[in-house]
Amino acid sequence: MNESTLRLQHLEPENVIRFLGHPTHVHAVPHLVYVAAGAAHLTVDGIRMTLRAQESVWLAAGVPHAARYEQGSLVLGPFLDGDDAPPTRMLKLGVVPEITAIMTTILGVAPHSAAQVAPLREALGRALQGLGSSYFVLVPPTHPVIARLARAAVRSTRTLAELADDHGVSVRHVQRVFQEETGIPFQRWRAQARLNIAIARLRGGEPMTSVARATGYRTRSGLAKALAREVASDDLPGITGHERPGAATAA
Repeated sequence: MNESTLRLQHLEPENVIRFLGHPTHVHAVPHLVYVAAGAAHLTVDGIRMTLRAQESVWLAAGVPHAARYEQGSLVLGPFLDGDDAPPTRMLKLGVVPEITAIMTTILGVAPHSAAQVAPLREALGRALQGLGSSYFVLVPPTHPVIARLARAAVRSTRTLAELADDHGVSVRHVQRVFQEETGIPFQRWRAQARLNIAIARLRGGEPMTSVARATGYRTRSGLAKALAREVASDDLPGITGHERPGAATAA
């Protein structure tokens, strides 16, 4: 990057983070990190990732993140309304044409007033909610210990016996509470909760192999089989071609 370009980027100090990056911090509302050009190297919730042009990551409120941008990059981080949170603490998205169109509009309009920002933020929220809406409507358990176990179960590959031991309860107690409070057995509840996250990531354009790893499946074929058991693929707009359950092969 030449010296003239660097001087231009520093004309407004508050905008330097769009070109260079920023240290670890959090926001009180959900927001999107979107790469308009170049590449961004992020650490989100302790996880390192790279986003390239037109890719983004959707973050819940309070998620710590830091960023470093390659030379020649431009990255935007629009705030979202509080209700427009991702289905998990972060959701990495691939290239989503609707989001690209909205972000291009934001760049062109360069909104300054609240009246200008509001309709663009609303449009971005609608697009993201379309990606993050849950395919399975699940009732979370209300028992305080079992509720903590349920949250851990979605993120962990540990067995029910191991999770029950971690939380000081018996397997039988967990199974009974899940059946009584959610209406379905623990294993099916856990599978559907994981598939909700997987489906959202697939709709966002993330490759099936990386989605499988991120949601606790050893291979893309394992995720495909789980989807085939629980989901009619024709009911999943945004998941096409090699991402459809019947099209996956063993990793």
